[in-house]
Formats: sequence, C-alpha cells, structure tokens
Amino acid sequence: MKVVSANTLSMNLLPQVAFRKFHASCKWAHHTRLLGLSFNQFHTENFLSGRLELVSGSVKRYDSQYKKLTGLSVMGELGEEHATLGMMEMGSVLPATEFHVEKSTKALEAGQVIAVPTDTLYGLACDACSPAAVRRIYEIKGRSMTSPLAVCVADVLDVNRFAVTSHLPDGLLSSLLPGPVTLVLDRGKESILEKSLNPGVNTIGIRIPECDFIQMVARNFGSALALTSANQSGQPSTVCIQEFEQLWQHCAYIFDGGQLPVGRAGSTIIDLTTPKVYKILRRGSALKETREILDLFSFKEID
Repeated sequence: MKVVSANTLSMNLLPQVAFRKFHASCKWAHHTRLLGLSFNQFHTENFLSGRLELVSGSVKRYDSQYKKLTGLSVMGELGEEHATLGMMEMGSVLPATEFHVEKSTKALEAGQVIAVPTDTLYGLACDACSPAAVRRIYEIKGRSMTSPLAVCVADVLDVNRFAVTSHLPDGLLSSLLPGPVTLVLDRGKESILEKSLNPGVNTIGIRIPECDFIQMVARNFGSALALTSANQSGQPSTVCIQEFEQLWQHCAYIFDGGQLPVGRAGSTIIDLTTPKVYKILRRGSALKETREILDLFSFKEID
C-alpha cells in the first residue's frame, strides 16, 4: 500500500500544513470516488471545474458546476490513519439508495435531523435517544412537545427492545410489520428508550416502514429513530421532497425516494396495549388489511 504525503498534494495550497500520512486503503479509494476523483486526479490542484484547498485541516472541493461544498476531514497531525468524508453543507439532497446509508448514519450519530421516504409519507428522523435531536425535530415542525413521536426500528425482533410485546401472540408482529402500520404499545420498565422521549406518556408508537432505505438506515444506525411527518404542524403531509423544501435548510440530508404513491393518509395507527383487543387510533392507509390480520388472530375491536 502506498502512503500519500502532504508533498504529494500541491504544496501551493497551504505550505504551513503537513500531513503525517494518508492510508491508501479501500476506504480511502471509496472516498475519492465519492468526490468524483480518480486516485491520480487527487494529486492535482485542479480537476473538473473545481479546485482543492487545504484549510484548517480539511481538504475542500468547490465545484463550480454544482456549487456544492464537500469536505474531507484530515486528522493526520493528530495521529489518525484515515480520512473521513463528510458533507459540510446543510440541506443536501441525495438519492435514497444504499450508497448513502453511511452518510445518514453519521448525521444521526452527530445529533442531526434527516428527511427520509417511508412507505406512506416523507418523514423527519433523528436519534430517538438524543434529547437535543428530538427537541430539534419539534422546533423544525413547530410542534407542541406534548404531542408524542413514534419511533422506527429496522426489524420485528427489535420491537421488544423498546416496548412490551409479551402479551401478543406469536406471529402477530411479523404479520403486521413491515408495513404502513404504527403499533402503540406500553414502554414497560425494560425499554431502552430515553425517558425524555414523550415524557409522561407510558406508551410508544412503533413503525417498521416497508421501505428498503429507511430499514437500512435504522439497521445501520443500530437503535430507534424518532420519526414524524416532514411538514410543519397544521400543514398537509408530503409525498415528494419539493413539498417540504422550506424545511431542507434544517436537515443534514434530504434523501429523495421520488413521488410516493400511497397518498397522504399516513400509516394506520392501532393500540395493542391490551391482550386480545385493539383500538383504531387513526384509519390511515392500511385499515382493511390491518383489521383482516387482527381478525385472524382473534382480536376484538373496541371503541
């Protein structure tokens, strides 16, 4: 493997700064591809229509065609062996693909809010266990802190980490999820959710949208995401990213999954806190299918 020194970069950029080394690993090659550079192109001062500048320990690419600012954080002077790629500009729009899952994870770990497609509407998501991130979602939406947030997890087996499921028959959760359904369950004493999420509320709404991207994001993140619709309170829900463009500036990334086909009804919300009975809290987009599944498990509907 070849070590890239500061001398390899154009010393005309900033002579006072020197790198100990860049580790020419697969991750480094991946990062240079993300920047639109071949390995050889990285060693030149000018490429495409942009230029590289070395400022305060960051290699920054200013691309005059796209006018996007991306950063490559360099910690060589601090003994780090690898460079890590990070988007420095809020409100960046990216396609909702597997290729960008790692970006979403880093934003969530940093306490930032991201916008994501689901199987019903576009949503705002953040780390459900970060009080500051949750508070930021409420601020973005202009929503009362007394209105609870649902959480999104990656897999059915994750549900019992955050809520009580012991009273539910085997197979029920996997019949309802993933899908356009929010299950309201008791948190219980064993829930790993922060107490600051929905304070004073003993229940939690849990979703696993039937959407590959948000499932990959939640799985890679490894914990629950606070999830709410991507709109300001009192405004219509959104089914394409252009409909909430005024919120872009508040999100680290907006992941574009195109026009969502289901409509604006949102998920069907059902209360499953009591054994063998259920209550419809919102009809949503999957009421008929949800009732059919609950009937199969001999659940009775209550008002």
